[in-house]
Amino acid sequence: MTDTVDDVELPYDEGSASRQEKIESLQEELDVLESQNEEMRDKLLDANAENNKYQQKLERLTHENKKLKQSPLFVATVQEITPDGAVIKQHGNNQEALTEITAEMREKLNPDDRVAVNNSLSVVKKLEKETDVRARVMQVEHSPDVTYADIGGLEEQMQEVRETVEMPLEHPDMFEDVGITPPSGVLLYGPPGTGKTMLAKAVANETDATFIKMAGSELVHKFIGEGAKLVRDLFEVARENQPAVLFIDEIDAIASKRTDSKTSGDAEVQRTMMQLLSEMDGFDERGEVRIIAATNRFDMLDPAILRPGRFDRLIEVPKPNTEGREIIFQIHTRKMNLASDINFDELAEMTPDASGADIKAICTEAGMFAIRDDRTEVTLDDFLGAHEKLQQDDETGADDSLAFA
Repeated sequence: MTDTVDDVELPYDEGSASRQEKIESLQEELDVLESQNEEMRDKLLDANAENNKYQQKLERLTHENKKLKQSPLFVATVQEITPDGAVIKQHGNNQEALTEITAEMREKLNPDDRVAVNNSLSVVKKLEKETDVRARVMQVEHSPDVTYADIGGLEEQMQEVRETVEMPLEHPDMFEDVGITPPSGVLLYGPPGTGKTMLAKAVANETDATFIKMAGSELVHKFIGEGAKLVRDLFEVARENQPAVLFIDEIDAIASKRTDSKTSGDAEVQRTMMQLLSEMDGFDERGEVRIIAATNRFDMLDPAILRPGRFDRLIEVPKPNTEGREIIFQIHTRKMNLASDINFDELAEMTPDASGADIKAICTEAGMFAIRDDRTEVTLDDFLGAHEKLQQDDETGADDSLAFA
């Protein structure tokens, strides 16, 4: 008996195949929905961020609108604190008034403080001191990584600087016992590259006093009175943070000899110098503020700034002698991988006119010679080649300057 078509067993189940297709179709729909959900979530995050931005803008505008609706505030100076309140003097019209103050405000205020007052002359808040932000930026927050051990050939100069700057700050009783006033300022002068700025950096590192640095050129401004105001603010910041050390580099930029020039630029520089002279040795007590200044042009300085009371110590920082050059070579090569044929005495002898900066340049160039030859060890020939190369560069620079002259 032959089988009919209905009796033949099919290799698959039509019902199960239909269910599988439905599952796959539903899975595709689920993937699409998840993708749409992720997209909507991203849009929601963007909308929230945009909403936060507008919310912040709304709060800022609301705050500004509130301030605009408030009564204006005026600046006044506290003249005196009395049992009945504070005597204030309003700026602009010089109106004086006695106004009541809270117990909390009484503890904060002192004579000469600046305050904000309203229309009824009631004290609203105490104002910060009006010092130029540029003066505060010049305050060194982190000490330089230069110590006295990094300076060679200047033992006598280092001793004088320490006696002038460090000793009065750390051992003021020694000066009281002897009965003398400690030196208040030191001027370092000498050729470029001899270590004047490094001495100041070492002082900043070794002392716990506040260190404020500036360059003379930073005090030269085109607007009348700007330079003098910055000088006043610099000394005010120093007095607020005493004991303090104020370092003025390239002081010849503002302290050169006065002339009969009538130009506005020269007159402004002279006004700035006058303010500096007044701050260094005027009626106001300087307090525990020590001054270090440096210059390459000692011959250009005005005699008024060189007299005792302003700079009590004038210290020449010359080019190092043979022994000093040997020490400087040792300092700048102590981290270098040197060959056994290096003789520091010979290096010092072959560089008779080198300054400390020149010696540092020779050491760096010698290391570059070794790197070019793919070596990790620096030899004597590298130092000789570096010295010769720098001499040629100096001669080329001198010829160029003559050509342009």
